[in-house]
Amino acid sequence: MLRPRKMKLIELTVLKNDIDAVLEYLGKKASIQFSDKKNVSDNQEIIKIKNIMERLIEAGVYLGEENIIKDNLMTCENISAPNKDDEELAGAICSEIEKIKQLEAETSNNKQRLKETINEVKVFAKMNVPFSDFERLSFLTLRIGRLDPGKTSVSRGINELRENLGDRAVIIPLDNENRFLAASSKKGRFALDSQLNNFSFEPAALPDTFKGLPAEIMKNLNDQNNVLEKELEKIKKEKEKLRENHLSDIKRLVPSMNIALIIEEVKSMFTSTESMYHFSGWTFADTEESLVKELSALTAGRIAVSSYSPEEIPSIQNGSEKVPVALKHNAFVKGFESVVFSYGAPLYGTIDPTPIVAVFFTLMFGIMFGDAGQGFVLLLAGILIKNSKAGLLRFLKFSTPLISVGIASMIMGLLAGSVFTNEKLLTSPTMAVTGALFGHPTDRILHLLPMAGEGGSVTKLFYFFGFTIAIGIVINSLGLIINIFNRCVLKKYKHAFFSKTGLAGLLMFWYALFIAIRIILGGKFEMFDFAGLLIPLLCIFFNSVIWRIITGERTVPEESLFTFIMEGFVEILDTVSSYFSNTVSFLRVGAFALAHAVFSFIIFFFTDELARSGIAGTFSAVLIMLAGNAVIIVLEGLIVAIQVIRLQYYEFFNKFFVETGVEFAPFRFRSKF
Repeated sequence: MLRPRKMKLIELTVLKNDIDAVLEYLGKKASIQFSDKKNVSDNQEIIKIKNIMERLIEAGVYLGEENIIKDNLMTCENISAPNKDDEELAGAICSEIEKIKQLEAETSNNKQRLKETINEVKVFAKMNVPFSDFERLSFLTLRIGRLDPGKTSVSRGINELRENLGDRAVIIPLDNENRFLAASSKKGRFALDSQLNNFSFEPAALPDTFKGLPAEIMKNLNDQNNVLEKELEKIKKEKEKLRENHLSDIKRLVPSMNIALIIEEVKSMFTSTESMYHFSGWTFADTEESLVKELSALTAGRIAVSSYSPEEIPSIQNGSEKVPVALKHNAFVKGFESVVFSYGAPLYGTIDPTPIVAVFFTLMFGIMFGDAGQGFVLLLAGILIKNSKAGLLRFLKFSTPLISVGIASMIMGLLAGSVFTNEKLLTSPTMAVTGALFGHPTDRILHLLPMAGEGGSVTKLFYFFGFTIAIGIVINSLGLIINIFNRCVLKKYKHAFFSKTGLAGLLMFWYALFIAIRIILGGKFEMFDFAGLLIPLLCIFFNSVIWRIITGERTVPEESLFTFIMEGFVEILDTVSSYFSNTVSFLRVGAFALAHAVFSFIIFFFTDELARSGIAGTFSAVLIMLAGNAVIIVLEGLIVAIQVIRLQYYEFFNKFFVETGVEFAPFRFRSKF
């Protein structure tokens, strides 16, 4: 198709009970762009769904599924918006996983603190210092003293104290005077002191001769560490069990909740009443009828639809709104849509330049990058990306261009006789083919390098550069023709016929080419050629005056005569210089092809010479060949691609892309997290 797809604006009125199902259908269909532009505001339902999604994602990550959400187009064919049971299931799963997650965090923290305590106690246990110095411990609280025998039975009090403290502290008897050591973590200091006060604890002042730490403290700490390790192992098994039981549900619920979230956000943009929603959007004219039928069947007829062509919409007619542009191409042409849209979307109703871009991008890249082996690498890369199911998906849009330019480069390489810079591999088959076809064998069909002893090779090179100029002439002419057509479609006839990129400029360009070709073929410049060049240039010079005469407007220019003459003179100079430079610019296609051939020849020359100097030379030749080809494929391939894009932008798009349209962006379900 050489023009964008025809579009229609449809207005829908949907009951509140049906709106979720309708939006879910439209999101999966991806064939409507909503025209409602109201800002989305988070209501209670959106906040609730976001909270559930965040909890589910955190639960999935906790269970080891790092890629629970991917930032690409979701596969929604087998996924639907959640129902009430799904919401309850999500809440139950999250609560269960959050509980075990919290328990694991607390147990891990306790084990870490206990580990630090053990390490510190080990250090102090080796030191023969007064016991009072152990107050410096960072992770352990120590109390030494005895219970008041006048207020409580000592043995019974110690037993009750141990029972109340449990595993939060350890009680160790020290001597026959009923003195004991109580030890706990710094975190448990408050609980220890509270219990000691309840049992009438009397701190003891120890002499400096009392040194060291009792061995029971280290034993108790190690016992606690073993208990925590067993608890963590138990939690790990419980975590694996949760993964087996719930991970599949989480993977299903996350995209399902994502659909619900998008639906709620879209609903908040629409005009609504207590019983219905009203919204509008652009869709394809050729699928509008089937879309309406499917929506009617989905809602059992409880939907009202109105349809309008762009010509019926006042905002489109007065230019305050633009019709979104959607293109429809085969697989080959579709691969080059990104080149066009990176510059801008064509206006609705104008010529779609993508097929022309696809053909000439492939042709020019192949000419500048002619090598059968290197082209095969590009072809292989494109095939691998196209069939990739994982990491290379982000480069999927480059697969078709890589395949196309790879094939073109291989064809050019076969003509030039180059395979991975080697110029001997194809000599025999090329001579056999050319001998059978043309009667006289030749080592290659296309000679890019004018080597000594090859008669006529310089002349052939000039023919080759002439061919690249011819490509430029065709591309420039197509750009001008597209601009004339587009201007007529937009009813801007002055620019279509009398501007430098309109019919006047095209006729001047073609007549100048006619003169040049005639002179090259042996003719000469004739007097009538002045008229052939002058008439279009005068139309460009007096374009505003001519248009005023045609439309019956005031013929006297609004600006001064001097300004009018200067502007017209500058326009003529710009027209002549731009057409000349736009055409000559395509010499770079031949220049880069020649540069590629020279670089390849240098690599081949060095590898061929080194290969004759023994094993070491052969090994060096292989390294140079691999490195040289890698540099050409990566670096020169990138440079050639940039040059092709530059030629498309400045010599082709610049002729008719004076105003860009709006790319069609249909409503579809994409990841929100």
